[in-house]
Amino acid sequence: MNVKRLVVAASLAAVLATIGVAQEAKKAADKPAAAPPADFKLPAGWTQADLQACIAAGTPGANHERLTKDAGVWEGKNTMWMGPGSDPVKSDSKTTVTPMLDGRFVKLEMAGEMPGMGPYIGFAISGYDNVGKKFVSTWIDNHGTGLATGEGELSKDGKTLTWNYTFNCPITNKPALLRQIETVTGPGTKTLEMFGADPKTGKEYKMMVIELTKRK
Repeated sequence: MNVKRLVVAASLAAVLATIGVAQEAKKAADKPAAAPPADFKLPAGWTQADLQACIAAGTPGANHERLTKDAGVWEGKNTMWMGPGSDPVKSDSKTTVTPMLDGRFVKLEMAGEMPGMGPYIGFAISGYDNVGKKFVSTWIDNHGTGLATGEGELSKDGKTLTWNYTFNCPITNKPALLRQIETVTGPGTKTLEMFGADPKTGKEYKMMVIELTKRK
């Protein structure tokens, strides 16, 4: 079984923190990048438009607020499948998120129990790349030594965030893909579905479903 992929799937699961942090994160998301001092001189060949483009690239906006508005502690009820057609395995998880760098990024820290493998701890940094026009994320955990990187796309109605992650599969020794679909189902609930390729057949299957409920 691909334990590394399951750990990545389980750990990438939630976007969360404290209520007070959520309020501060919203304020930070409206904070623009610092303007240069009055006596600042442009590098040779630069235009004022070049400078403004750099400032705009570093200014948090609505997509950054999207990552921080759900701040709080969410309890996760996980259902995992080790492979296609296998019996489901149940577990619990809890994730905390902390806004960073004036709301430009969020730090996710996840703790839980991996059935048959013991405790797991995961750590992610997620944000929105103003230049690339996409959500971006990285992930590490205590069940592997690799770094997973992802890109996300938000649906037009703002309810679904679809991530595509790349990591090195320990079974095939090749890069592998993980697809995660995060769907808002209510004011304080979300569902996350994870899909990945079976390393033996190469066919995609549903690896995990996590039902998230925000702690009051």
